[in-house]
Amino acid sequence: MGLINLQDKVAVVTGASQGLGEALAKRLSDEGCKVAVCDVNFEGAKKVASSLKDAIAIAVDVTNFEQLQQASKTVIDKWGKVDILISNAAIVKSGDINSLSAEAFALVTNINLNGYFNTVKAFAPYMLQQGKGSIIQINSKSGRKGSFKNGAYAASKFGGVGLTQSLALEFAESGVRVNCICPGNLLNSPLWVNSLFKQYAQNQGITEEQVREKYINQVPMKRSCEYEDIANAMVFLASDQSSYMTGQAINVTGGQQM
Repeated sequence: MGLINLQDKVAVVTGASQGLGEALAKRLSDEGCKVAVCDVNFEGAKKVASSLKDAIAIAVDVTNFEQLQQASKTVIDKWGKVDILISNAAIVKSGDINSLSAEAFALVTNINLNGYFNTVKAFAPYMLQQGKGSIIQINSKSGRKGSFKNGAYAASKFGGVGLTQSLALEFAESGVRVNCICPGNLLNSPLWVNSLFKQYAQNQGITEEQVREKYINQVPMKRSCEYEDIANAMVFLASDQSSYMTGQAINVTGGQQM
């Protein structure tokens, strides 16, 4: 069995201007991929793309299918193919049934679930025409079990697993595989440090430090999930080493979700 080789593959990453998406784009570049850095934050996307070996930045709002269609055409015009599609764009709006507004619920599901559908719908035709490709959604452990006072996010991610399995069945004989990665809590990421600790502390009536301790204690391996943990799984799923895998939701949770 040979080493994983992604040299000269064309990869597209949504939500790639910062955080996890940026880390995944950089890892794909390090593995030899040409990378389309897609994000609604175009300035951030340009900054990330400029740090990579062979990359372009594309302004994309994943809730806007027409923008994704144009993005797919841009990638094909630039490189003539798309081999790897990483649907990473997502947001979190937490709250219980009383505090979470209908508008917030709709926003989360629109970006996290509809955005995933829109992304695949825009890029998959090129992959199907090629007869090969790997589509990977960055999901969550919250796509495998409910999340306390975080129903909008969990609902959107449960939907993502269902869409992944359905698309995998649809594309199974085409050479295009569809899987998702379900990370544990990225407690050291900007999203948690700058936002989620505050949200959860307020929702749960505890301090931010108590929130961190609570979530660490839920992990058998007693550490946070890190970007590298997710990137390692992504590279495997993007490569031919996983050629007999489709429709899977891979837990990367330190044993928290089995």
